[in-house]
Amino acid sequence: MKTITTDSPRIYVGTYAKYSNGSINGAWLDLDDYSDRDSFLEACARLHADETDPEFMFQDYEGFPASFYCESSVSNELYDWINLDTDDKELLAAYLSCMDQNGTIEQARDAFMGRADSEKEFAENFADETCLFDGIPDAIRYHFDYESYASELFQSFTMDSSSGYVFTNC
Repeated sequence: MKTITTDSPRIYVGTYAKYSNGSINGAWLDLDDYSDRDSFLEACARLHADETDPEFMFQDYEGFPASFYCESSVSNELYDWINLDTDDKELLAAYLSCMDQNGTIEQARDAFMGRADSEKEFAENFADETCLFDGIPDAIRYHFDYESYASELFQSFTMDSSSGYVFTNC
């Protein structure tokens, strides 16, 4: 899966006619420069005004999750993603990567459990946050096997290894 490589989402726009004639003539268009899908498509039409009825070919992309890319169209969902703040973009990209390629920001928010550098670290934080050791003497707590606990927790959780986001599988 292609990951985010730039802060600015952009697409290389050519046409099928040019491609069929051996040309990849086109340009990179920054999606942030357009308020919505329609204004982006108008810019594509201006770019390829040398054709009567250009059929756009989106030949490459960067700066957004692969699930929003299609060679032959630009979805409204892509512009929904573009309008998210940076934190939500990162959250959704992680969710799409490890949970559901067709997921939504609402699903990602609902499934989000936290972030950690490792499953063991998440288990330690989860134990503290859920008051697992309330009423248990420290002498016992310090002998707790967090690696084993993490193994049990991650029967119900999934961690995106590249970002450290943790989601519930339920």
